[in-house]
Amino acid sequence: MDSCVVTGGARGIGRGIAERMVARGYAVVVTDVDGEGARRAAEEIGAAAGLEQDVRDPAAHRFVATTAGDHGPLTAWFNNAGVGDDGSLTSLDDDQVRRLVEVNLLGCLWGMRAALDAFGARGGDVVNTASLSGLGPVPGYAVYAATKAAVVSVTMSVSAEVPRGVRVHALCPDGVQTAMLDAQDPDGLGSQLVHSGGRILTVDETADAAVALLGTRRVVRSLPGWRGGLVRSSTLAPSMAKHGTDLFAARGRRLIARRTRGGA
Repeated sequence: MDSCVVTGGARGIGRGIAERMVARGYAVVVTDVDGEGARRAAEEIGAAAGLEQDVRDPAAHRFVATTAGDHGPLTAWFNNAGVGDDGSLTSLDDDQVRRLVEVNLLGCLWGMRAALDAFGARGGDVVNTASLSGLGPVPGYAVYAATKAAVVSVTMSVSAEVPRGVRVHALCPDGVQTAMLDAQDPDGLGSQLVHSGGRILTVDETADAAVALLGTRRVVRSLPGWRGGLVRSSTLAPSMAKHGTDLFAARGRRLIARRTRGGA
């Protein structure tokens, strides 16, 4: 039986990924900064282990890799743990900025290194949960988007560095209905832009997309694809993107108001 690691797996997208990997026959190690939540999720879905892990600690990743290896050859690693503080660059406090960079970017880098060091001759897959915001300018998510853009960039670079048999992927979903999204300011510009796309993604379809990357040569996938193309197009003339941002934000405000009234 092969083993698999899912960080940030106590709930949300991570738990959805872990459930699917258990169903595929993997010995899954679920990790989360909420250790009790990780252990409870592992027990409920039949995973091999649930561990407390702060992804900002590189040694913690090496310990998780060793633990997974005790359950079978490690062939899949999902860097899913992340934080989603929304706000402009100047509105976030120092601790928020540092946490975003250390969890979202450094946590992913440490996880990638641990996974690549632990994969054996059979190779394996690393799947990084990035974000649609990492593909272009998203005001209201300046620091969050910067960390996710860096995850996309390092995914593409490392994909070209790894030996044959190892595959590295980044999934870039639009807004997903999770506790992270619920905790954001509905009046903030970032939240308005997320809701401007209309339907918010579900955990199930996002987890399905992440697991579907295994074994493929797809390096970066946006979800849904049309939103990825739209965000990428804004990078062609970023100085002109503000007008489009205002239009999408207005649409997002209308949709949020409609949902609040129970109309959608």
